[in-house]
Amino acid sequence: MTDDNVLIVVAHPDDDVLGCGGTAYRLAQRGVAVRAAILCGQVGARNYRPTDTALADDMARATEILGIGTPILGDFPNIQMNTVPHLELVQFVEGAIVETQATRIFTSHPGDLNDDHRQVSVATQAAARLAQRGTDVPPLRSLHYMEILSATDWAFRGGDVFAPDTFFEIGLDGVDAKTRALAAYRDVMRPYPHPRSPEGLAGLAAVRGGAAGLEHAEAFQTAYLDLGSVVR
Repeated sequence: MTDDNVLIVVAHPDDDVLGCGGTAYRLAQRGVAVRAAILCGQVGARNYRPTDTALADDMARATEILGIGTPILGDFPNIQMNTVPHLELVQFVEGAIVETQATRIFTSHPGDLNDDHRQVSVATQAAARLAQRGTDVPPLRSLHYMEILSATDWAFRGGDVFAPDTFFEIGLDGVDAKTRALAAYRDVMRPYPHPRSPEGLAGLAAVRGGAAGLEHAEAFQTAYLDLGSVVR
């Protein structure tokens, strides 16, 4: 995957860490270019968050821990993305794809409990077809839905449920990097048994790893895969 550019498209700061922080860390170690596009990346659009400077410091620290590139930040409103025209969300994600020349994209699952996550997922699905509409970006190689703790796992039955089919081994060092990066965001971690706890992160990685015969892993649901880009 070293010839790929990876883009993680999320609604909020810390969603990228929760969804694929361990994978991003391991890919960055291998020399893969990884960046996040965060649609609600400004404090002015978010309630009950730290100051602009504090949130910027938190994001910078988390990014440094994971070893990934500087995030692309939007200013869409927190928990109100359903009030934003769909086209505006799509165009922001398309801009991030052009800027990063992404070939592999990770985003939130369309069945997440959090509505912002669902809006971002749908917009990313539309934007991911950019290369097929003739724009000068590389062909898409894969699109994956992430498992974001306290959003994907909190969704109720009756809708679109996360169904993991792709696993990436992150190891104990990946679990540690993910935990430290999430802890860089003040007031995000919670005591166990909340899923956003060190025990919750480590436990899920062990379960997902065990399901795939791996030590510790993150799981994804594949929406699109160019098999030829994997088997060469």
